[in-house]
Amino acid sequence: MLFPGGRLPLRIFESRYMDMAKACLKDGSPFGVCLILEGGEVGTPATPAAVGTTARISSWDMPQLGLLHVSARGEQRFRIRSRRVQSDGLARAAVDLIPPEKDDEIPAAHRGAVRLLERLIERHPELLERPHRLDSCAWVSARLAELLPLPLTTKQALLELDDGRVRLEKVHALVRPD
Repeated sequence: MLFPGGRLPLRIFESRYMDMAKACLKDGSPFGVCLILEGGEVGTPATPAAVGTTARISSWDMPQLGLLHVSARGEQRFRIRSRRVQSDGLARAAVDLIPPEKDDEIPAAHRGAVRLLERLIERHPELLERPHRLDSCAWVSARLAELLPLPLTTKQALLELDDGRVRLEKVHALVRPD
């Protein structure tokens, strides 16, 4: 799972993904990240969720031949319009970009979510890229949705929300049920 503004470390070794990463690095183009609904990350192409996030490679390293380590940054949500699988097994899709979600400042009732995220950042500063936007409902709720041990289906439902404040309310309810 990847939310806009998030970071995704990847270890790439399959030739289809290696070719995709090379093309993305050469052109500076993004690739799509979707939750896998059926299938696996390796082998036969999987069935993705309809909503995902574009990602752009921000750094990479090849510690050994045939193994590429990349760090990708989430950019914008998209909805898959149509999809096809190439002969090499790489899934390609026509997508519609989804406008950024509505955002607000953090309401006083949800300051606890900010404090939780601040503690996570303090203990594990390597988890999140800067700048930290601790005043943004969209940013705080997305980071918590990424980092908390929530079921993937819950994370997907949170990704699909178009309002950062609503997502923050839902995350807050999951962390602190009434």
